[in-house]
Amino acid sequence: MKASNTLASTILAAGLLALSHVGAQAAARCGQGSFESWLADFRREAIAAGISSAAVEAGLAGVAYDPAIVKRDHGQGVFQQTFLQFSDRMVSSDRLSRGARMLQTHAALFRKVEAEYGVPGPVLVAFWGLETDFGTDMGKYRAATAVATLAYDCRRSELFRGELLDLLRLVQRGDLKPSEMLGDWAGELGHLMFSPKDYWAYGVDADGDGRADTIHSIPDAMATGANFLKGLGWQRGQPWLREVKVPESFAWIEADPEKVHSGAEWSRAGIKAADGGALDQTQSWLWLPMGRNGPAFLAYPNFQAYLGWNKAMVYSTTAAYYATRLAGAGPVSRGRATVTPLAPEQMKQLQVLLKRGGYSNEEPDGKLGQATRLGTRKAQAALGLPADGYPSIELLTALQQSR
Repeated sequence: MKASNTLASTILAAGLLALSHVGAQAAARCGQGSFESWLADFRREAIAAGISSAAVEAGLAGVAYDPAIVKRDHGQGVFQQTFLQFSDRMVSSDRLSRGARMLQTHAALFRKVEAEYGVPGPVLVAFWGLETDFGTDMGKYRAATAVATLAYDCRRSELFRGELLDLLRLVQRGDLKPSEMLGDWAGELGHLMFSPKDYWAYGVDADGDGRADTIHSIPDAMATGANFLKGLGWQRGQPWLREVKVPESFAWIEADPEKVHSGAEWSRAGIKAADGGALDQTQSWLWLPMGRNGPAFLAYPNFQAYLGWNKAMVYSTTAAYYATRLAGAGPVSRGRATVTPLAPEQMKQLQVLLKRGGYSNEEPDGKLGQATRLGTRKAQAALGLPADGYPSIELLTALQQSR
């Protein structure tokens, strides 16, 4: 037994030493030491990963740390707007009319893309309008500098190390020259703003010039977007989002992504399409982006592809809604009443109380995400409030009084 214990101790000590070494290496891989030494290490890693030294040198030539990029990454707040605030701004009458013109101008291209990938033109044009205003604003940041800066920063280091490797693979494949790689602050490129990872995995040469160039070629950009959505699970010929009217007597706890029903079942619950038509029989869930007093939608399996494109619910809902407008749907209802969202400090107070009450394990950050919505729904049900999953001053007051 003594010999066995000694062996176990030796193994444990070696394991702890190895973990310590791994931890030290991980620390050195982000934010430790100079950016220049970090970049030199990354060059060696890229070559070891099978990327040619020529592509590595060309892709990383002149790359320098940019603190403004880190500031942008740490300061994102636009997706904390309500759905109506965000969609009113992003789905303007100008974007709707220009989107309709793009569908007409490139009708043959969109027919070809849909035939091959199953993704309708309005879906792609909506992303085109939201991402780059139809190619008029494709960014000014050098992609290699942006991605290398975020890989060096410790907030999402491993994610952007992978993105930087894929950016160098794009250089090696010949899709874009490093000097052409100008995009958004997080390294996204082209008419539809693909991350290097998605560009590498889904890039399509639709115009037959031998490279997938989503910056200069609209056919390449749209085919790549459709290929990406197909990879995210897009189902040909299926709906993605539809506005509905919900009776005030509805059992609001049913508005849950985990509770899917057919159109017939929703109809029996009193839900009607906003346009008066018949509900599609595809399984869907009831999505209330601003709670029971705001707009209401049925979200179909294709809506998951929107979340794969961008996990922020306000963006995904706006993109899906914009596509429905381009496909012929009317403007969204304003809901039954004015919805007043919680201020960030109030949201943080609510999250503290949700965690304290055992309704959520989320660390309070003052931002509305799916974990907060889930905890809110549980707390509302427990307190006898309409369980629509939307944080309100009513719920915050009830939790404060129940302490």
